[in-house]
Amino acid sequence: MTKKLFEINPELDRAELAARFKRDTRVQVHDFLTRETAEEIRMILQKATPWGLAMQADGSEFKGAQQVLPRDMGTPDGQRRAQALGAATDAAAGRGDYAFRYAQYPILQAIQEGWAPGSPHELILEYINAPEFIQLARDITGFQDLVKADGQATLFAKAQFLGLHIDSHVAEGWKVAYVMNFTIDGWKPDWGGYLQFFDDKGNITQGFLPRFNTLNMLLVPQPHSVSMVAPFAPLGRYAITGWLRDR
Repeated sequence: MTKKLFEINPELDRAELAARFKRDTRVQVHDFLTRETAEEIRMILQKATPWGLAMQADGSEFKGAQQVLPRDMGTPDGQRRAQALGAATDAAAGRGDYAFRYAQYPILQAIQEGWAPGSPHELILEYINAPEFIQLARDITGFQDLVKADGQATLFAKAQFLGLHIDSHVAEGWKVAYVMNFTIDGWKPDWGGYLQFFDDKGNITQGFLPRFNTLNMLLVPQPHSVSMVAPFAPLGRYAITGWLRDR
């Protein structure tokens, strides 16, 4: 492992990024980490992450966020639950209800519940909450009251998606959503997995390709989604996502 797991690119033009965020309420930052540390995090997500599932299917018995934990993925009960949740998310999305499904390793939950003390995931979350990254977020967003971040590792595989939503948990301190992309190199537009933004008529106004070593930040609440990953796409849309908070 590299001596430093999470090293911010010193050549970022923070003033230019701040101007874009102020204008658009969102920004995509290319090459936000040094290449070496970004590749190390991608390796951890590819080879050292026990994936579970996160799903939701409004209008069904599975309303509200649901999980199949990593330890249950290989059990008969876990597989039955995953199949039932998958069918429910298809049905909910087909009705126009809110739904999502993707592979997940909930880093903060894992820390709180003591799943794997001393894991590299814990170290990644420490770096996300360290002064260097929090100050980068403050510099770009202009919000000097940002104090901490939560985080989860995500993997959007074939036919996985995140439905249109706004992230309205302002009362819980959510101020800025972030997505750190550690996708395989050369992700193609036809493979999907875009972070998409919408106007009040449902038109897509902007879409961020999940390019390797990019940081997306967006003011919440605002309408956005992750488009479904195509059935022919390779496995590789890895990310770390969460919310930067003011409390």
